[in-house]
This record gives sequence, C-alpha cells and structure tokens, in this order.
Amino acid sequence: MYKEDLILLNMAGIGKKALEKFSKDELSRKIINATKEQDLQSEIKLIEEHSIEVVTIFDKEYPKALKEIYSPPLVLYVKGTILKGNEFAVAIVGSRSASIYGTVTAERLGYELASKGITVVSGLARGIDSAAHKGAVKAHGRTIAILGNGLKSIYPPENKKLSEEIIENGGAVISEFPIDTPPLAHNFPRRNRIISGLSLAVCVVEAAKNSGALITADFALEQNREVFAVPGKIDSSTSFGTNELIKQGARLIQSAEDVIQELGLKVNISEGKQTLGLSFEEASIYKDLSTEPRYIDQIAQEASFSMSKAMEVLLKLQLKKLVREMPGKNFVKTQ
Repeated sequence: MYKEDLILLNMAGIGKKALEKFSKDELSRKIINATKEQDLQSEIKLIEEHSIEVVTIFDKEYPKALKEIYSPPLVLYVKGTILKGNEFAVAIVGSRSASIYGTVTAERLGYELASKGITVVSGLARGIDSAAHKGAVKAHGRTIAILGNGLKSIYPPENKKLSEEIIENGGAVISEFPIDTPPLAHNFPRRNRIISGLSLAVCVVEAAKNSGALITADFALEQNREVFAVPGKIDSSTSFGTNELIKQGARLIQSAEDVIQELGLKVNISEGKQTLGLSFEEASIYKDLSTEPRYIDQIAQEASFSMSKAMEVLLKLQLKKLVREMPGKNFVKTQ
C-alpha cells in the first residue's frame, strides 16, 4: 500500500484495526471515498512546507513497541528523529497545574533518565510534561513529545522554543493527527496511548483525581507497561492520583535509579571508544573501579550493596571480562 493511501485513510479516521477488517475491494472503495472527501494534495504540501517526515506502520522506522499496542496509529507525523534507542524509553506525565514540588521532581527525573541514555517521553503539555522535557534537554539527552494536535503549530504555544530544543538535541515531536488538526479536547486522551505505547514504563509525578495522566497510566496497564508514581502530600489535590496509584499497586519511585532498577535497564558507560551495556547494578560498581586494586569491603560500601550482592555483581563483570579479581579479594578494571 502506498504511503499516500495510508495518509488518506488516516485523514479519514481509519485506524489499523479497521484496516485489517477490510477486503482488498473494500479497501479500494475506502481510499476512493477518502480521496473525494479529503484534500491529499494540500496535506502533502503542508508536509513539505513544514519539513515533516511521515512514517507509516509498514515502514521499518516505525517504533516496534508502538506496533504492538491494541490500536496503533497508521501514520506518524515526525519532526526530528526516531531511533532504535527509543526502545529504551520511559514516559513522565502528570498534572498541568503542577506544584513547585512536582515540576522540580519531573525535571530532575527527566534529567537523570536522559543522562543515563534513556529516552524521555511526554506530551509537551504545561506543568509536569514540560518540566520532564526540559530536564532531558538540560542533560543533552533524547526526549520525545507526543502532541494532541497537528504539527503545523505547537500547543501550548509557549512551548514552541522547547519543541525546537527537543529536536536540536536529537529528539522528536510527533503526532498521529493530520497537519492542520487543532488541539481539540478529545484528541488528548487518544494521544496518551502513544505516550505509554512508546515506553517501557510510565512515571506519574502529580495527578489530580480525574487527571489525564491517570488515563495514560490506564493505557500503560492495558499495554503491559510498568506504572510508577511519585508520592505526594496527602492534603494536596494534585497528589491524590499518584497516592491512589501507589495504593493500587503502582511502584513508588523517588529517583531515576528506582526506575532503572525496577526495569533492569542497561546503562551506557563510555570507555574510550567503546560503549558498554551494563545493568544499573553493574554500572554502580564499575564506575568506581580503576586499574588500582580495590578491596571488596570498600567496593560494597561505595555502591551501598551488601557484601554478597557486591560479589554477585563483580562475578557478572568478571564474566564480561571487564573486571579481574586479584589476591586478597581485591578487584581491578581490565579496560
């Protein structure tokens, strides 16, 4: 199927699930009818004018994780770049009316995750979303913003500069909606399935009782993603949703390290020209080792591990030929 046909069907509101139900003849009729109702040439002109890349569900660039959700979008409009590394992505979402505590926490989480090579996904909304993106940008890391409107304009408008910084840092601004689609209220719950679908986990920082962030958390559970929540003050309205999530079984987190440990993510550590894929536990020990022997007691203490845990991790590093044991339970880096 041609890319133009998929753009047309997407403009007509036909999704992947509906597409699978049609026979070839029915699909041809749908495309013909959509051609009559939608102005494809105007859409293509806007795509070219705004330097937008269109990625369809049949393209190799289409994110693998997103393909696996119940209702993946047929088409993604992209400004910026989609990389394979997006498989290691974590969403940070929350209240638009965020407190100082919430914005500071979201920015710190975004910074810490991006610093460790993890892509931060959010919705570019005011409050928590903006703070998460800003944190990732400050770390010069990758972050992806999913919009609830077309890419002709940025919403909210005050985040236009932030969207440009996201792209400049190697991230992307993405929408499933045709270029000129306005930011209508019903678009935002729909876009939330993409935020969770692109991610291994969703971290909710602040959320009121009926917050859209809770919709994203629901999508995450449906998509077999992990849900994490930052605890808040019991008398704060924007903490009601996060505290409720924790009561219902969401993982309580206080830092990026909590997220990394729960997910068992790999941390990228550069060693000369080589990049080593290490678990968080392995990286915690390896970063403090050198070519000078270090005694096991000191290694365990600096990593805040028990002796048995430190030995377990050191054994893994030895099997990877990154660490060598010396006499007297001393350890050194091999590279």
